[in-house]
Amino acid sequence: MTSFPARARRVRDSALSPQRRLYALRECALHCAPYGFRATWHHLVVAARIPRRLTDDLDALVRAADELQRTRDVVLHRAQEYAALRRREKAAGMRTPRTLSPWNSWGWSRIAYCPDPEHHPTEPLATVVQAVLDRHDAGINPDRHCLACGTERRRPGHACPTCGVHPDGPAAPWRASQAEERWQQVWHRELDDRPTPVP
Repeated sequence: MTSFPARARRVRDSALSPQRRLYALRECALHCAPYGFRATWHHLVVAARIPRRLTDDLDALVRAADELQRTRDVVLHRAQEYAALRRREKAAGMRTPRTLSPWNSWGWSRIAYCPDPEHHPTEPLATVVQAVLDRHDAGINPDRHCLACGTERRRPGHACPTCGVHPDGPAAPWRASQAEERWQQVWHRELDDRPTPVP
């Protein structure tokens, strides 16, 4: 698998076929999927208004790649800060980190994991990721409040009823009837819940 920047360049390359650009976007989403791949993909399809027939709006692929890039930039900045902190701690003899950051404990591309691909935050990905990292740094307990939206958790160990983020990350259980059939509709962009494009 190649790097996110290389794949993002392919998404933006108008000389490539729409299908190859879509596959490049899929690779970008595999590199940067804050809600998990399926929920992140659903978010991108809805938020960027990616049409079923790609030639109807090729700019939608670029909008999706741009949103992933902004999200990745937020996490990379925090990851670099964390790496510098760990270097200082190790130099001081502290081999075990005091706290695990979300991107280290679950893989940073799933820090706001949503087990239901169609129930996830509606804000831009970068906004949600920034909120998760800020609340984590502030010491908010994810079993008592959702790190993504701040909603108080009345049922610890369950996905947030407001935004769908689960405190257990990718280990969260979720099953729904007809989930695979619905996922195929999401993957092929056969959705009717996308906002109408602004003229």
